[in-house]
Amino acid sequence: MSSTTGSPIAPVTSAAIAKPPRFRRVRRLSRRDKVVLSFMVGIPTLIQLVLVWIPTLLSIGLSFVRWNGLELSDIKPVGVDNYSYVFQDYPPFWPAVQHNILWLLFLGIIGTPLGLLLAVLLDQQIRGSKIYQSIFFIPVMLSLALIGIIWQLFYQKDNGLLNFLLGTSGTPAAVDWFGDSRVNIWAALVAATWRHSGYVMILYLAGLKGVDPSLKEAAALDGANGSQTFFRVVFPAMGPVNIVIVVITIIESLRAFDVVYVINRGLNGLELISALVIQNLIGEGQVIGVGSALAVILLVVSLVPITFYLSRVFGKEKAK
Repeated sequence: MSSTTGSPIAPVTSAAIAKPPRFRRVRRLSRRDKVVLSFMVGIPTLIQLVLVWIPTLLSIGLSFVRWNGLELSDIKPVGVDNYSYVFQDYPPFWPAVQHNILWLLFLGIIGTPLGLLLAVLLDQQIRGSKIYQSIFFIPVMLSLALIGIIWQLFYQKDNGLLNFLLGTSGTPAAVDWFGDSRVNIWAALVAATWRHSGYVMILYLAGLKGVDPSLKEAAALDGANGSQTFFRVVFPAMGPVNIVIVVITIIESLRAFDVVYVINRGLNGLELISALVIQNLIGEGQVIGVGSALAVILLVVSLVPITFYLSRVFGKEKAK
């Protein structure tokens, strides 16, 4: 059979009668969904704005004025005088900087390697490893203020556990671990390391679980022993975890406050920048401009490791 023009009729196939693909319609958000999303996004943003960003901006503004904190009419702009005073004429500032650097070095050289060692030992599938992990992680769940109180009981001069173990409790030879300015910074560092090493342990345990086992097998086939496999294969493979831990260690050393404030309010050999901020913002003889300047300095220094970490993370994302 042919058409009126004489050309044959093309056979009808299943492909010819196939229905066009259906595209799933994007479901529009209802009014209720919009309200829920607005609350979920708006409330955290509002909390962040009120508790973080607005105080930060106010602190930056207050660092350029002289004010007694009572009447707004007493606010007097002084430019960078507060910063000049902090760097040149404020006696506790540079000792506090030295203590923060010491805090960083101690956590970096003692606390972080201790956490790595614990992670490596607990990754060996030893019996009761979960129990040990919980024991070492307990200090992380406690606030630094509570840790300071716990270590006060350990370091007390007359009834402390350490002097009791040394046999000097109740004698003139007893050491006032938190009262003696020659040793109290080291006692506080041990207390901070107790918590920091547990945190590092958990992070490294997660990193060790994420290392490809085939890397270890390949190293073993090449004749590498346990230490060579770890330092040349496993540890470099945990590069992202190492960066996170370095940033956390720096931030921990900068924001250290609770332990020293519980001990002696950051005085008598335990000066830290964070403690100086509180000393100038509250209490007698408060100097709000100086305290705000110290807070801004601490903020700027803290932004350095955070910016480094974010640049590395987003740099890798763009590379992909």
